[in-house]
Amino acid sequence: MSDRVLSPQELEAVLRQIGEERYHSLHPFHKLMYQGKLSRGQLQAWALNRYYYQCRIPIKDATLIARLPTPELRRAWRKRLHDHDGDAPDTGGIARWLKLTDGLGLDRDYVISTAGLLPITRFAVDAYVDIVRDRSILEGIASCLTELFSPTIIAERVGGMLANYDFITADTLGYFTPRLDQAPQDAEFALAYVKEHARTPEQQAAVQAVLRTKCDILWAMLDALHHAYVVPGLIPPGAFVPTAA
Repeated sequence: MSDRVLSPQELEAVLRQIGEERYHSLHPFHKLMYQGKLSRGQLQAWALNRYYYQCRIPIKDATLIARLPTPELRRAWRKRLHDHDGDAPDTGGIARWLKLTDGLGLDRDYVISTAGLLPITRFAVDAYVDIVRDRSILEGIASCLTELFSPTIIAERVGGMLANYDFITADTLGYFTPRLDQAPQDAEFALAYVKEHARTPEQQAAVQAVLRTKCDILWAMLDALHHAYVVPGLIPPGAFVPTAA
């Protein structure tokens, strides 16, 4: 840990470097996805497991909102709840993700039950919620900074999937279009907060560490998918078994 306080600009540069080196856009499973090299069953496994991440995001955000000390911060952060939960049935990000799993041929009740998750998916996503619950507010906000890097992965994912899978349509991928606007807005808010409030070497080291941990969580989820459904193809007991080619 450096004993020098980084300027806000230096801290931002370090955080962005972490994303460039560790974000899961670099993962082989993601590359196989947008290159059109996964089967329908492998994409089903990805969408099914990723649903758990999507449905826990508003739980993570509600947990953080309960800890935020000012009305201003709570008002700003609750936008994320609206984005994911919507303001009525069949609206919001979770509903759009279920449209994706529907389009891939998965039974909706089975997806919502989370019965077919890989063990690592559950452990990794729950660890993310634990970070926001148990660590400092500064670290909880900093853990969301992976959103700085999401436009690139969304563009690769959507473009590649539409180009390479004839069973996927733009309507199926409707979850991602709003995220191209939502994620940068959310990330810029979190980044501004971190740059203002990480004022000591210890605080700056903590936000760097939590961003690395969040990248590790996302990477571990794809590691588990690759191990179970690509190579060596060892699906854990109780996890989803694809039937589609």
